[in-house]
Amino acid sequence: MVTVYDVPPDKLINEAANVFKEKKIEPPEWAGWVTTGVHKERGPDQIDWWYVRLASVLRKIYVYGPIGTSRLAAYYGGKEDRGSKRYKARKGSRAIVRKALQQLESMGYVKKDKNGRVITPEGQKFLDSIAKSVMDSIVEERKDLEKYVK
Repeated sequence: MVTVYDVPPDKLINEAANVFKEKKIEPPEWAGWVTTGVHKERGPDQIDWWYVRLASVLRKIYVYGPIGTSRLAAYYGGKEDRGSKRYKARKGSRAIVRKALQQLESMGYVKKDKNGRVITPEGQKFLDSIAKSVMDSIVEERKDLEKYVK
């Protein structure tokens, strides 16, 4: 059985983002002009960045859960340019993480726990099915890997 741990994260996240786009999930109205943290000066360049962030948050909960909003925001943080002073690590936007978690909860993929958010069986099934399709596409590209999948 193929799981999230067996496939490259970038391919899994892109495929899950495509599925979220097909499900007609609406990004928040402020998603067009928001920056993703105090360490950024400009907003995201991708038009579909919200779906990619949803998929990424879901994968991080799958791998690192139970996890809270503060720790998830730290994953999406970066270095703040402070002029002539040294760089300082800053967290990403917690508002983006909270809204993404609310949407994932409304879909039934994530639920609240006393230690943070955890993935539900439906969310695990969703990501594992996408991981299976990603693995199938990788095996189609490279036939020599076929013996490791079965």
